Amino acid sequence: MNNRYLPMLSLFSAMILWSSSFIALKLAFSVYDPMVVIFGRMAIASVCFLLVFRYINNFSYRQGDWKYLLLMAFCEPCLYFIFEAMALENTTASEAGMITALFPLLVAIGAYWLLKERLQMQAWIGFAIAITGAIWLSLSGEQTESAPNPMLGNFLEFCAMLCATGYTLCLKHLSDRYSCWFLTAIQAFCGSLFFLPSLLLPSTQLPTTIEPVGIIAIIYLGTLINIGAYGLFNLGVSKIPASQASAFVNLIPVFTVLMAYLILKETLNVQQMAAAALVLGGVILSQWQPKQQQTSLVQA
Repeated sequence: MNNRYLPMLSLFSAMILWSSSFIALKLAFSVYDPMVVIFGRMAIASVCFLLVFRYINNFSYRQGDWKYLLLMAFCEPCLYFIFEAMALENTTASEAGMITALFPLLVAIGAYWLLKERLQMQAWIGFAIAITGAIWLSLSGEQTESAPNPMLGNFLEFCAMLCATGYTLCLKHLSDRYSCWFLTAIQAFCGSLFFLPSLLLPSTQLPTTIEPVGIIAIIYLGTLINIGAYGLFNLGVSKIPASQASAFVNLIPVFTVLMAYLILKETLNVQQMAAAALVLGGVILSQWQPKQQQTSLVQA
C-alpha cells in the first residue's frame, strides 16, 4: 500500500473502532462494575501483548524518556478511563461521542503552548464556537435511566479529552524512537497495574455471575479497542503531525451517533442536534487553515 495513505487508513479505522467503544462500554457497564470492566480490558490487552512482546520491544531510549512514557500512560489509559467510565454512567453514548469533537482543538491549544505553533484567528473562533456547542449540548440533555446526569457526564467526558490531549502530545514526542505497538503495550501494562488495586476497593462490586453480554464487551474492548484502535492511532500519529492526526477524531461523533441509534436506540432531541452541528461546525472552522510546518514536541 502507498505509504501516503497508510496513516490515513489507520486513523480512519481507529475512529470507527473508538466510536464503537462507547457502545461496548455502555453494554459492559450495564452488567458489571466500571472498575471491573476497565481492569478486565487492560488485563486482556496485557496478556495479548506479553505473547508477542519480544517482537515489538525494539526502541532507542533517550535520557529522560521515562518521564514522557509515564506521563503518557498516566494520562491515557489511567486518568482517561476513570473520567470516561464516570461520564458514561451519567450521559449517553451519543453525547459523550459529541464531546470528543473538542479533542482536535485541545491538541491545537497544547501545540500552541508546547510547540509555539501559531493559530490563525479563525481557529480560535472555531474553538469558541465548538465550546459553546458543547455547553449547549450538555444543558439540553434529557435525564433518562441511562443518562441520569448528562451535564455532569459531558463535563467528565471533557476532562477525559484533556487527558487524551496530554497523551497525544507525549506520544508524538516519543514516536520517532519507539514503535507504535511498543507504546500501546506500555499503556496496557501500566493500565493493568494502575487499575488492579481498584478491585480491592469496598465500592467495587466484583462479578458474581457470568453475563455473556458483559464478557463479550470486555473482550472486545481489550482486543479491538486497547490493541487495535490504540495501535492504529499510534501508528497514524507516528507518521503525520499530531494536529493533523487529531482531526480524524471529528469522525467519532458521527460514527457514535449512528451506532448508538442502531444498537442502543438512543436519539437526540432538536436542541441536541443543533448543538452537535455547532460543535462540528466549530471544529471544521478551526481546521480550515493553511498547513503549517509541524515541529517536534518539547525537546527532552
